[in-house]
Amino acid sequence: MSKDYYEKLGVKKDASKEEIKKAYKNLAKKYHPDLNKDKPEAEKKFKEINEAYSALSDENKRANYDRFGETGEQFSGFNQQGFQNFDFGDIFDSFFGGGQRGPMKRRGRNLKTELELNFKDAIFGIEKEIKITKYDKCDKCKGEGGKGKISCPECAGTGRVKKSYRTPFGTFAQSSTCPRCHGAGEAVEHICDKCDGTGKESVTKKVKVKVPAGVDDGTTLRLSSEGEFGEAGYGDLFVELFVKPDDIFDRKGDDIYLELPVSFSQAALGDEVKVPTVRGKVKMKIPSGVQSGTMMRLKGEGVENLNGYGTGDQHVKIQIVTPKKLNKTQKELFKRLAKENKEELKIKKGLFERLKENF
Repeated sequence: MSKDYYEKLGVKKDASKEEIKKAYKNLAKKYHPDLNKDKPEAEKKFKEINEAYSALSDENKRANYDRFGETGEQFSGFNQQGFQNFDFGDIFDSFFGGGQRGPMKRRGRNLKTELELNFKDAIFGIEKEIKITKYDKCDKCKGEGGKGKISCPECAGTGRVKKSYRTPFGTFAQSSTCPRCHGAGEAVEHICDKCDGTGKESVTKKVKVKVPAGVDDGTTLRLSSEGEFGEAGYGDLFVELFVKPDDIFDRKGDDIYLELPVSFSQAALGDEVKVPTVRGKVKMKIPSGVQSGTMMRLKGEGVENLNGYGTGDQHVKIQIVTPKKLNKTQKELFKRLAKENKEELKIKKGLFERLKENF
């Protein structure tokens, strides 16, 4: 047996007629010259699987093949006649959409835009108005593309068009969705002069955006049906938020961070101060002897969680401020304080020990 047709179709010798047909269709999709970039190799493979299918799909030919093998004479007429005027529409349809007939209606395109917010607007929420330019339903023909329904002249009302073309293997016919009526089988008699029959027109529209409390930089909001118009409805509008930084507050998740400057005397003696928060000023006690860099927490003074999981805190970082200029009285006071704390003695002792170590 010079050629193994079962092997070429990838089926067993006891394969049913349906299994052979299914295998052939899969290979036809794969190696059809119009669908394969590697055309020389694809044409060769396509010819081989056609030859194999011609032999195995016919009961008499298959019986002769199983008994005597391929002779080259039994099946030589197949390439020019066996698939003459064969309609590959069912193959392409199953490959590109399950053999559907009729229009494939689609929603309009989704759109995306950006919106800048102030720091506090992101925390507490706000309603903003934006402008977008999009394709909306034509207000003259109401999205119909014109007036009066007629049978589509392009496909004679079938919703499908056929194209025939010649190949080295014979003449083939391909069926596809009608480009004019998109498979509906109907067309408008009088095309709308405003939208040229598309049913759409470009418009600039104002859209209200309700920004919920707790959004953050990079949050994207979805506005249902605010996208472009389509036969199956409107697409959506996605709004990406950009939050401007604040002068004194920083945000990490649902928590707020603030640096609070305090004086030497406040740090040493302790104090009660008013601390700014995103909601206003609140009182906070500074313990005596607090060190610079200490973090203190104001519970519940952060951001309300976007998904309703409570409210964050505000963290206050203590920063002790060193005075740059002192008057005479202030200098005397600091000298007395240094003497009282024996700071001068410690400095001298430390210096002496360092000198002793080096010599």
